[in-house]
Amino acid sequence: MPAFRSAVAAAGLLMLLAGCATRSVDVKPLPSDPAAFSHWPCEALYTEADKVQRSAADVAYTVDERVGNNIIALGVGATVFWPAMLAMRPDGPDAAELARLRGRYDALQSALGQRGCPPQPDTLSVEQLAGMPLKVGERLVYEERRGRTAARELGLRLQSLRRDQLEFRADLPGADKPVRWQQDGAGNIQPPSAGDTVVYWTRLLRPELGLGDVLAGELRNTNGEQGRVRGQVVATGVQTGFGRAFDAAVIELYGDVPFRRHTTRIDGVMVVDRKSGVLLRLELRSSNADFALRRTLLRVEPAA
Repeated sequence: MPAFRSAVAAAGLLMLLAGCATRSVDVKPLPSDPAAFSHWPCEALYTEADKVQRSAADVAYTVDERVGNNIIALGVGATVFWPAMLAMRPDGPDAAELARLRGRYDALQSALGQRGCPPQPDTLSVEQLAGMPLKVGERLVYEERRGRTAARELGLRLQSLRRDQLEFRADLPGADKPVRWQQDGAGNIQPPSAGDTVVYWTRLLRPELGLGDVLAGELRNTNGEQGRVRGQVVATGVQTGFGRAFDAAVIELYGDVPFRRHTTRIDGVMVVDRKSGVLLRLELRSSNADFALRRTLLRVEPAA
């Protein structure tokens, strides 16, 4: 996350949360022993630090839902800006969990220093790149149908693969030129900046999905509408219909979205690749026509 966004997030948090009961300075890290990680290789330490930060971001999201201060919207996302986390002033179990995570994170950083590991790279390791089902330059082509309207095409060409982010150049219906499309490693999408109404999701998916996992997050569209959805992984398996193996997770979805000043039910199914977070299929049913759609991966085109 860019430094200026971190600064804005921290300043906003301090102003918005000044009236909360628990002082930020009272949330102390729960010490964790760096010796527990002394024999870990650098790559394993990097990976564990990523997991700790994602868990801390989940705590932030839980607190944000409860107090309604839009912490996530202010810029605290998958990468944790720790001063802003502490400025949230959580209490009870959230404060205890944040203290545990901060202590573990500090221990990991100490272990990285003791082992002489270089700064964590933004790029994927050779092994991680080899395990990805997509290569930079390849283009995902989807067919999307909204309600009874004619099918339209959505194309995403992979521009870069980074440690916790995939960036695409997107050809979206209604956009006069390609736009930036970003998703994290789990498959959660940042808001597209142009085009006709596009449905996307935030804070819904997480890495290493397993059978039976329960999920919760937000379903949004570029008209500014958003709803809450929950899901459960009901099946996993390998799909090989695109000239490569996708490690698929099938997720049943249900929740509520806006409709005529009220809300209406939404349900459906999502299929994503567990290694990259790439969407393979999405089917949503709802009385809100902007959320009633089918998006299906048709083919993967080679790099230009």
